Amino acid sequence: MECFHCLQPVPKGVNLAVEYKGSEKPVCCAGCQAVAQTIIQHNLHAYYEHRDTSQLQDSPVLPEELNDLNLYDNPDLQKEFVRHEGADTELATLTVENITCGACGWLIERELLRLKGIQKAVVNVTSRRVQVSWSPAQLKLSDILRVLANIGYKALPFQPNEAEQQYARQRKSYIRRLGVAGIATMQVMMIAFGLYFGVVSDLSPDLQRFLWSVSLVFATPVILYSAQPFYAGALRALQASRLNMDIPVSIALLGAYSASVYATITNTGEVYFESISMFTFFLLTGRFLELLAKERALKFATNRLTLLPKLANRETPEGYESVAIKLLETGDIIRVKAGETIPADGELLNKQAQVDESLLTGESLPRSKKLGDAVIAGSINQHSPIRIKVTATAQQTVLAGIIAMQDSALAVKPKAQQVIDKLAGYFIAAILTVAVITYFSWWWIQPDHALWVTLAVLVATCPCALSLAAPTALTGIIHRLNRDGILLKGSDVLESVKQLNKVCLDKTGTLTEGKFRLVERNDYIDSNTVDELISGLELFSEHPLSVPLSQLSDTPASFQDVTNEMGFGLQGEFNGQSYRAGSETYIQQWHPEFKATNKHQVVIASKERILAEFRVEDQIREDAAKTINWLKNNGYQPIILSGDSESRVQSLAHELGIPEYHSALKPAEKLAFVTAQQEAGHTVWMVGDGINDSPVLAKADLSMTFSQASDLAQTAADVVLMSESLNQIKVVIESALKTRQIMKQNFIWALVYNVSVLPVAAIGMIAPWAAALGMSLSSLLVIGNSLRLYRK
Repeated sequence: MECFHCLQPVPKGVNLAVEYKGSEKPVCCAGCQAVAQTIIQHNLHAYYEHRDTSQLQDSPVLPEELNDLNLYDNPDLQKEFVRHEGADTELATLTVENITCGACGWLIERELLRLKGIQKAVVNVTSRRVQVSWSPAQLKLSDILRVLANIGYKALPFQPNEAEQQYARQRKSYIRRLGVAGIATMQVMMIAFGLYFGVVSDLSPDLQRFLWSVSLVFATPVILYSAQPFYAGALRALQASRLNMDIPVSIALLGAYSASVYATITNTGEVYFESISMFTFFLLTGRFLELLAKERALKFATNRLTLLPKLANRETPEGYESVAIKLLETGDIIRVKAGETIPADGELLNKQAQVDESLLTGESLPRSKKLGDAVIAGSINQHSPIRIKVTATAQQTVLAGIIAMQDSALAVKPKAQQVIDKLAGYFIAAILTVAVITYFSWWWIQPDHALWVTLAVLVATCPCALSLAAPTALTGIIHRLNRDGILLKGSDVLESVKQLNKVCLDKTGTLTEGKFRLVERNDYIDSNTVDELISGLELFSEHPLSVPLSQLSDTPASFQDVTNEMGFGLQGEFNGQSYRAGSETYIQQWHPEFKATNKHQVVIASKERILAEFRVEDQIREDAAKTINWLKNNGYQPIILSGDSESRVQSLAHELGIPEYHSALKPAEKLAFVTAQQEAGHTVWMVGDGINDSPVLAKADLSMTFSQASDLAQTAADVVLMSESLNQIKVVIESALKTRQIMKQNFIWALVYNVSVLPVAAIGMIAPWAAALGMSLSSLLVIGNSLRLYRK
């Protein structure tokens, strides 16, 4: 008697059971009983209907072991694998053991989504990983791990090195299976030439049977070992009540092998050992190349994290000490020698430095940094030793964010692929129906041809190329853009680029560099007092214009109850008095008669009087004019949406040759403009970088921002540009258009091949081995076409 839950033998003397669908089911221990009751109580009966019963489950985690999971709630430990996505959102990727089929993924997702505080749970059955995001105020990570343990799955935080090891294991597994299939194919084909092409003539029945038996010996390891991935895929699909391409492949392989074994034993009929071996070898080759293509893209980002040094030189009162980078904390001072890789995000404490950020931005030239500038983990110090104040470590660094963003992009399928996946199920059902009709038709016409013609239909029409058309192209564009320092959050760029006709751009920090300098000021009270007040207020702003103002005093005023009115300015309390710093319109709410002089765009005032006004200037980006000209020459209409004054926006628009511009816009007005354009049938992209841009970035059909933009802008945007070059807009558009073209070519080829080969195979004009070769070559053609995206 075996345990209903873990399928292991029930020890003698154990009399435990659970009630399942009205009957008592035996279990081997109290742990399995608790796990089973949890599953049944949550109405997850389908788990037992769809699970892979061929795989024995490990013993459930014991309660005392569950207590150790509380260690993962330690904030210091979480720095290595938990990423803070916002004020109330944390993200982690977990490696989950015992995932054997689609039913496991179904169960894990539904069980986690029942937890209060879970925001997302996505399982990748192939990689045995689950990405979860949750609210730390409502849920602990240990609670998530404990829920998984309670239903029989041991989960641990994912580490990049483990990902490489996992891909290495998969690669070695495929190489072994390919080796067995390749060697067997060569041997069986030599015998087949002798049997079918007259190399050996006048074979006696005994000799023919002997050669068949030798072929059986070589083909058996192929069918039992090399072809296992196809059986596993078919079994998972059937358990989840779905049809996939592995089902016709498995039917063809097992059907041909069974018929060939019968023919060998009875010495009647035909054998297809060479077709089995060749088909398995060709299909495995296609799967192996697909694995390499995906690994190549994923490795690009994952390897970045593994390139970080293991140790850092941390400053102490006694000097410097070498510590593991996982022990670094925010606020630590570290020293990085010339030529060394920076181990954590931080703030430069030297007057100047040169760093190579090519690993992150794709730009080969070193970047100049000055005192107070941000430096990023993974970049390389080019010259003299530098000191850095750590601002982010482990999963909070920009580098870790790149990997998390790429994982999310790869997890989202383009809409075209979602449609193809749905159609593929119906297509496979049609193939199986046609195969049955073909078999009985040939059985009536010429019985000895019925089996091999049916096998040819099943093999030749397998929609492998169709299923690879979009994923391989999507993997290619992600790799290509990552190499250029452009990060995608999803596949929206592929959907919207086709109809794109309007590109809206913010002015400050987008068309301009966002590096302001104070050029003029009018003080109406003591200038030192003004400096303290304006510095204290502007410290609460993330707008680039606030930077030179926040640095005017070494002793800024300590404001309380500061509010940020997006698009207007700041208001706060100091020494019992209210102050405002912001636009002329904002100050006029207190002083209706006030008019700013000589283009001064920042004013500070109390309720009683105007204190000072400032004029801050910005520089146009070097490649802004070139990018705008390219957009106009290619049929895209650039539009400026800015909160700046009309005179400034008009001047910039005329200089860049942008006919349409809108100035003095509040965030709601930007949002309303984009909404109106979309309702008029236009596809609108938005490029911005400030907090006030976040609503319109979220609304646009596709949005872009820069890596130096505000956190809200980066959260709302679909594309993050690691380089400060505006020309990357052109790179994104060109890459998306090329990817759409390649996807279209892949889909057309796959559909034409499958539709045209079906009648040819059904009338018996294609041998099984030729069908296997054609199907494999079709898949390889799609993969090879998609690999063109890896080239610039």
